[in-house]
Amino acid sequence: MNLIMKMLAAPATVLALWAVSAQAATNDDIAKRLEPVGQVCVQGQECKGMEVAATAGGGGGARTPDEVIAKHCNACHGTGLLGAPKIKDTAAWKERADHQGGLDGILAKAITGINAMPPKGTCADCTDEELKGAIKEMSGL
Repeated sequence: MNLIMKMLAAPATVLALWAVSAQAATNDDIAKRLEPVGQVCVQGQECKGMEVAATAGGGGGARTPDEVIAKHCNACHGTGLLGAPKIKDTAAWKERADHQGGLDGILAKAITGINAMPPKGTCADCTDEELKGAIKEMSGL
């Protein structure tokens, strides 16, 4: 019986030591997993550890009509795709303006979308003023 106890004591000791070390590693792992993944910084206040400061809205300012047209309007209005009035085709734009209530009517249709054009075209974050400027530039009205 004494021999059996000695034979079992060694593996039991190894198992106990392994369990203690495994528990310590587990606690460390858990603590690491519970660390915050980020922090909230308030504009105008120091934010330690943050090398880059972001501002609400991107801070880019208003886009020019040419920037809006080049990035969001040219694909369809440059070619007249699906009946879109072409850029600088003043006659086609004037005809639409006459039927839709002038430049403000065209702007209203651009905001809500018309035919195959989705609301605000492909510029969902454009302001109404940016859209109006782009329409003026494209239409020549």
